[in-house]
Amino acid sequence: MAASKSQIPTSELELIFNKFDTNKDGRISHSELRTLLASLGSTISSTEASAMLKEMDADEDGSVDLKEFEEFHTKTDVGGKEEEVKELKEAFDVYDKDRDGLISPRELMDVMGVLGEEKSIKECKGMINGVDQDGDGFVNFEEFKKMMSG
Repeated sequence: MAASKSQIPTSELELIFNKFDTNKDGRISHSELRTLLASLGSTISSTEASAMLKEMDADEDGSVDLKEFEEFHTKTDVGGKEEEVKELKEAFDVYDKDRDGLISPRELMDVMGVLGEEKSIKECKGMINGVDQDGDGFVNFEEFKKMMSG
């Protein structure tokens, strides 16, 4: 499958980066990564956090700056590769709080709130409608993968 860029605009990536960079030093550290993911309900081990950082840390200094964060999130394709599908599933699971295989407007609203992006149920329904291909009012994993691959 051909490589495709992320559809997340740079300004949104910077907002997301700033949510991770809690001490505002311009870098995402191991502990900042684990803390934010835990606040989203995703418990990862220290080893998993290290692996995630290593994947983004182009200059190998042990942390991720905004440039590395942006490059990581805009560089690759989301083809059928097993590791990429696994990472997408982990991202999907952050939103799918009740593990029913669907992201509901309420789940989206809750996660957006944790990220500091307060949205109403109506706004979240609108966001979901933009990617909901089967018209059920939810985002399933296949729809999520298509959205993330552009």
